[in-house]
Amino acid sequence: MRVTAGKFKGRKLLDNKFDHIRPTADMVKQALFNKLGQKIAGSAFLDLFCGSGAIGIEAISRGADKVVFVDRDVRSVNLTKANLNNLGIEAPILKLDYKKALQSLKDQSFDVIFVDPPYKSGVYEEVLKLIEQLNLLKQDGVIVCEQDRLNQIQTPSFFEFDVKYYGTKKLSFFEKANF
Repeated sequence: MRVTAGKFKGRKLLDNKFDHIRPTADMVKQALFNKLGQKIAGSAFLDLFCGSGAIGIEAISRGADKVVFVDRDVRSVNLTKANLNNLGIEAPILKLDYKKALQSLKDQSFDVIFVDPPYKSGVYEEVLKLIEQLNLLKQDGVIVCEQDRLNQIQTPSFFEFDVKYYGTKKLSFFEKANF
């Protein structure tokens, strides 16, 4: 795992030694950020279910002003902290489950929210519903869900405007639905 572009381009991240963390492949990460393009520079970015912190670190490297990392697993939180420390980055890490974390962020809003729970958790719709209820996504913001390629997310609050497939996984891009 490495940072693919920006300030920390080429810097290696600590190896994941845990089965519960499924890092996003560098190729997928690069495609994700190329798709998001200019949305990253100066953005507020939420890395929900952060695992190793690689996605949020990539956002920082590419110019995000603020990144919040969230994971409930102490191993993930410690790995994210170690990766941030190795790069000399200070950023908030919330060791909370997604419901408590989103509730604690209710007075903030984000340009990009990256959602990558365990694929079989079945929480995608509930996460999107909470994001909508708490108004965490800015008007022109984007939610990106990494998931199994066969999964379908049903949400009335957000419009899926793009899908990218990478082997057994896919990235779904959502924006606020215009009613």
